[in-house]
Amino acid sequence: MEGTINPILVDYIERGIDRAEEANATACIIQLDTPGGLDTAMRDIIKEMVNARIPVVVYVSPSGARAASAGVFITMAAHVAVMAPNTSIGAAHPVSIGAEGEQQVSETMQEKVVNDAAAYIRSIAESHGRNMEWAEKAVRESVSASEKEALELNVIDMVAPTLDILISQLDGIEVTLLDGREVTLNTRGAAIVNFDMSTIEDFLYTIADPNIAYILLSLAMLGIFVEITNPGLIFPGVVGAICLLMAFYALGMLPVNYAGVLLIVLAFGLFIAEVFTTTFGLFTAGGVTALVFGSIILFKGGSPLLRVSPWLIATVAIFMGGLFALIVNRVIHAQRRQAATGWEDLIGKRALVKVALNPEGTVFLKGERWTAISGGDTIKPGEEVIVTGVDGLELHVTRKE
Repeated sequence: MEGTINPILVDYIERGIDRAEEANATACIIQLDTPGGLDTAMRDIIKEMVNARIPVVVYVSPSGARAASAGVFITMAAHVAVMAPNTSIGAAHPVSIGAEGEQQVSETMQEKVVNDAAAYIRSIAESHGRNMEWAEKAVRESVSASEKEALELNVIDMVAPTLDILISQLDGIEVTLLDGREVTLNTRGAAIVNFDMSTIEDFLYTIADPNIAYILLSLAMLGIFVEITNPGLIFPGVVGAICLLMAFYALGMLPVNYAGVLLIVLAFGLFIAEVFTTTFGLFTAGGVTALVFGSIILFKGGSPLLRVSPWLIATVAIFMGGLFALIVNRVIHAQRRQAATGWEDLIGKRALVKVALNPEGTVFLKGERWTAISGGDTIKPGEEVIVTGVDGLELHVTRKE
């Protein structure tokens, strides 16, 4: 378990424990390195662990790893809790909870959340004979401990530098399962069978990251925009549709604030409107503003784990703003440029008088003879005139100054 705790990891852990039970394994070891994650996913994982028919060992590793926030609960719920050297555990204070899109909660609600989490972790610690007071402090005061401190405080059972050493240290340890059975671990000479994520699980876990989900949603909108403004390209539309489906899946795994999603959709709607109505940048400015605010509130709560990176938001906003600024600039230049086809193209062109204009006569323009009418002046053959207007097949001209 490396990374944020989310529903993908729940399915993975469930399959791993089931596979270990079917194989009549001596124990199931979960290697853990997490900054925390979703409360619901954490509780589902703990349910799988405490209801397992074989001992479950949580090993915070490798060196440099941590069991923070939700990881504290999972570690303390293990039948045997182990940490590698130079690892840490703690800081389990609930970050946020509440109604959809709420980032700040009332003091009463916050107190209820903290009390619930504190009672839950005390119950977990008590069932495994671990330090309940420290566990409660990890929730209420966000205290942390190194592996040596955790061992001294009776938060974990042992420290093991490597997996092989852990296997040897587990030999002879007695654990009590939920059904009351006492099991003595016999790990001498035991074979280690690794159970990794499947390719699909690994892919789904990767895209269920707030930043990846945000990138997929942005690419989806961009691809659909290109297809709408350039019908028939097909490829951008197909890529956009695929990215949109993957973004929906990723967002379904995360606590999404739908107001943020709607603001991002509104932003791209304004970008499309800019192309078709040309407000000289007003819709683009509104779109960039909606995109930034939607990105900031895209996920519920204030946890850094469930927040789009500010650098990523800035990059996408600058890219989109620059792209549509370029489009607006091209549209403005196109509107100011003289038409290249039709009668509008004749305005301002020079013509050579062939038959005197008095005021009507004939001029030579672009390899053709035209009937022309001057503004009242008599213009002799051989002189140059400027086309000022077109009326059917007649040109209105004036003497070249």
